[in-house]
Amino acid sequence: MPSTEQQTRRFLDTLAALGGSAGNQRLLETLGWQEDTYQRIKQQLLDAGRIRPGRGRGGSVALTTAQAPIAADAPKSKPAPAKATRPASTQAPAPELDYADKLWKTADKLRGNMEPSDYKHVALGLIFLKYISDAFEARHARLLAEDPQAAEDKDEYLADNIFWVPKQARWSHLQANARQPTIGALIDDAMRVIEKDNPSLKSVLPKDYARPALNKVMLGELIDLISGIALNQGNDKSKDVLGRVYEYFLGQFAGAEGKRGGEFYTPRSVVRTLVEMLEPYSGRVYDPCCGSGGMFVQSEKFVAEHGGRTGDIAIYGQESNYTTWRLAKMNLAVRGIDSRIFWNNEGSFHKDEFATQRTSDGSLMKADFILANPPFNISDWGGERLREDVRWQFGVPPAGNANYAWLQHIVHHLAPFGTAGVVLANGSMSSQQSGEGDIRRAMVEADVVDCMVALPGQLFYSTQIPACLWFLARNKSNGRAGKRKLRDRRGEVLFIDARKMGVLVDRTRRELTDEDIHRIADTYHAWRAASGELVSERRGRSPYEDAPGFCKSATLDEIRKHGHVLTPGRYVGAEEQEDDGEPFEAKMQRLVTLWREQQTEAMRLDTTIEANLKGLGYGG
Repeated sequence: MPSTEQQTRRFLDTLAALGGSAGNQRLLETLGWQEDTYQRIKQQLLDAGRIRPGRGRGGSVALTTAQAPIAADAPKSKPAPAKATRPASTQAPAPELDYADKLWKTADKLRGNMEPSDYKHVALGLIFLKYISDAFEARHARLLAEDPQAAEDKDEYLADNIFWVPKQARWSHLQANARQPTIGALIDDAMRVIEKDNPSLKSVLPKDYARPALNKVMLGELIDLISGIALNQGNDKSKDVLGRVYEYFLGQFAGAEGKRGGEFYTPRSVVRTLVEMLEPYSGRVYDPCCGSGGMFVQSEKFVAEHGGRTGDIAIYGQESNYTTWRLAKMNLAVRGIDSRIFWNNEGSFHKDEFATQRTSDGSLMKADFILANPPFNISDWGGERLREDVRWQFGVPPAGNANYAWLQHIVHHLAPFGTAGVVLANGSMSSQQSGEGDIRRAMVEADVVDCMVALPGQLFYSTQIPACLWFLARNKSNGRAGKRKLRDRRGEVLFIDARKMGVLVDRTRRELTDEDIHRIADTYHAWRAASGELVSERRGRSPYEDAPGFCKSATLDEIRKHGHVLTPGRYVGAEEQEDDGEPFEAKMQRLVTLWREQQTEAMRLDTTIEANLKGLGYGG
């Protein structure tokens, strides 16, 4: 348990990370402490003169030194800027994200009064055009040096998974004409010829830059801004930078659009949690409601960052929203990810494109990994027309809520040892309405539920409904995750309660930190791993251990006693209270004194309010 000295250092480091001053409530939430622990450490620091009271209605504190305290093993650095919202235990923003943020702020100013939902396609379409043009120009220059005739052969580019870009569509041509009143028409023409010469991009690119309502001065300035992205970088670095900028802009547009933004974008920290837990090293990865493709981007990143080959995974997805499908196709193309993303406006329930896919031997295709964030609690999914569907192995889902239709659709498409991670509303873990409890019981008894994770609130742009993660496994008897052996987990389910995790990145939204994601993923890996298997470089080797208040491995008998309700809070128990080292008598004396002071202050405020009301003629 932390000593008083460690708690003091954490208090000061966290306050420094919040810009040197913070409201008491904000600081308390960031630290995640009990109220009495917070008040004790705060008072000690006030008495020692290391912090001072600040201003504000709810009370605040501030550092009394200009330099934030630095841990003994940390490199010296400047104090965090005033707007920082992460505690010192989280990683500092990566330089490329800081760069993308500056680009976003400049680009956002250029849009003026244009709605984010419209501007999104303007900006992202141009970033995509810059990406494919840069990739083409780099390959074109190398071919010119080797064989000028080959430089004009389309097949030379397709062989390297590079799009063919005709002269009139190249970025250099558009940049040279950025200040011309005809720039909108030039961009539309560029998009058309690119689609014509690259069939995989047919009907994908935006082609309405010439519309009168679009400010052409703004458009020229945006081209100039984007022209500076990855300037003078090598081809691989240029692709990576443009890909990161595209991904960052997607997230920012989702935030700007609020609820509508959640329809195409799943927060990055949630996607990373799913990917880190499932570890999609090789095989088929499928998402039946893929949005803008974030699950696939993170899966490719995971493989690359863990020494695998991105060609070892095959990507399949489906999206019913045509505009979102176009975003996904561009997002994956910017990252150089080969994929098969299907679109139809009927959706995965009524026109299941993945069900039509066949392997090389003609058998039905199944997915090794499924990652999905379906729309929560959707009621108009047309379930009344699918009462006899083959996918409803565990029971017919209610026509008024698609949650259990999504879960069964996903189980249906899993390979014999496939695993899935699904984001759903918290109600899915305990609902008894319209037969959902019966379906959940059947799934638990069939042993396809592997792990349940309760998430903190405020993670999503689209809804304030609390969410959870379902992890499903077709066969829990054995298997592998990368190079690791998995143990026989039949008859067990892991419950993780992560509701207290995450940090606020603004007033309304929370993110899971790298530390949070690693703790959740490592716990799951340790639980699944065979005895003695290496879980991660951070955690070392198994075995797994229950942690009160955080995780619990429960048997089917324990789950039956809870009526097959899968809410982690029912199983993990209460967190062990840390011993703060303060004697009970001293603590009680301090709390009683504080209570009396607050009573006196409340009486004073009541008297002041009463006097003010009388002065306004509302006295009793």
